[in-house]
Amino acid sequence: MNAPARRGACPALSAPMQTGDGLLARLNPIAGGFSSNALIGLCESALRHGNGIVEVTARGSVQIRGLTPSSAPRLEADVDALGIAVRSGVPVETGPLAGIDPDEIADPRPLAEEIRTAIARAHLGTRLGPKVSVVIDGGGRIDLADIIGDVRLVAVERNDEVLWHVAVGGDAATAKPLGFVEAVHARPAAIALLEAVANLGREGRARDLTDAHRIVAAMPLSGPPATSSSRRGTHQKARAVAIFPLADGTHALGLTLPFGSMPAEAVIALAEAAKALGATELRPAPDRALLIPGLTREACAELQQTASHQGFVTDPADPRLAMAACPGRPACASGRIFTRDIATEFAASAPDLLDGSFALHVSGCAKGCAHAGATMLTLVGDDDGAALVVDGTAKSLPAAKVPHYEALAGLRRIASLVRDTKRPGETAAACLARLGAAKIATAFAQE
Repeated sequence: MNAPARRGACPALSAPMQTGDGLLARLNPIAGGFSSNALIGLCESALRHGNGIVEVTARGSVQIRGLTPSSAPRLEADVDALGIAVRSGVPVETGPLAGIDPDEIADPRPLAEEIRTAIARAHLGTRLGPKVSVVIDGGGRIDLADIIGDVRLVAVERNDEVLWHVAVGGDAATAKPLGFVEAVHARPAAIALLEAVANLGREGRARDLTDAHRIVAAMPLSGPPATSSSRRGTHQKARAVAIFPLADGTHALGLTLPFGSMPAEAVIALAEAAKALGATELRPAPDRALLIPGLTREACAELQQTASHQGFVTDPADPRLAMAACPGRPACASGRIFTRDIATEFAASAPDLLDGSFALHVSGCAKGCAHAGATMLTLVGDDDGAALVVDGTAKSLPAAKVPHYEALAGLRRIASLVRDTKRPGETAAACLARLGAAKIATAFAQE
């Protein structure tokens, strides 16, 4: 068992990271998902050795919280005994429906395995920083547009030929595009870019490369597809909360964990219900989701209803999908407000504000673990109250502050302000932008 991972490193199963509520271990199954029995066993282990909370992250990893230096090795032993093989080294990520999505342009799994093998042969894992990753998006119903990668490969179809669009240093919207390569050159291009990152040192990232375009330009077909009949992944937001038809004629149910977290008992109940309906695996997915493939549509509908009663998010219009909330108090020692309670109660009372046009971030402290980027509204707990940040991050200068006990009421006053002033057809985000920080802060702090 290694020492707890430093902040900024990835909390692998064998090297958990210290957090406010104990050690946190993260695991990604090599198989892409868990068998029903394996997930049940993992959740039972979380109850024995952690605080009984199971999480799925925004990138689709599974996290077990509340471990101790003595219990973390026992969790690792349980994972081995359950036969759950987990990935280590440089993350090479593919979509949760890879290989079974009838709409994907290309199955990304063979390319991912080629890149993993090449990374191991070049010993890149020891030379790259812990946050460096590769994203391979084959397109389809659930893409990886929101997942940040140092190297991004996205499938593009030109007539009957599959090309890979190469970009570095961001998600689909922010990564720097470098060009297109034929399938045979996709692995060499990815490895050449990773080699260039490794040459920058352990702190290097692909966004720091100044000559990345030359690497791809050296590969054949460095320009864009030359025909209008090409097809590319849409990169539109595709919620995993739905029933998806699969290539083999079966269906998959997609649902999310509210704020990415559920008691282990609820996940066990879900896995047992899925198993009874014929499911053989459950796949963690981006956006804090779980996908249960291999079911009939009727079984998906039945399981969807069961999951809803257990507290999972099964409706794509659920206002909780427009919120990010860390564990907060009492789960996290750094938390200063009861984030999940505030978020849950606010979602129930103000669904009209949470219309999906912006994200509301409820953070237990200024670290902002649940959402690193800026949001239109961020509620932040500190020692002497709850602060509101308008159009910023949890670390930004707040526009107003109220006592801890007024946090939920303050958010509700903002919802009332929007409700009273929103114009016909206007989104909540547009209304908030029009109102401006001063009016929003006044409503929040009004006694």
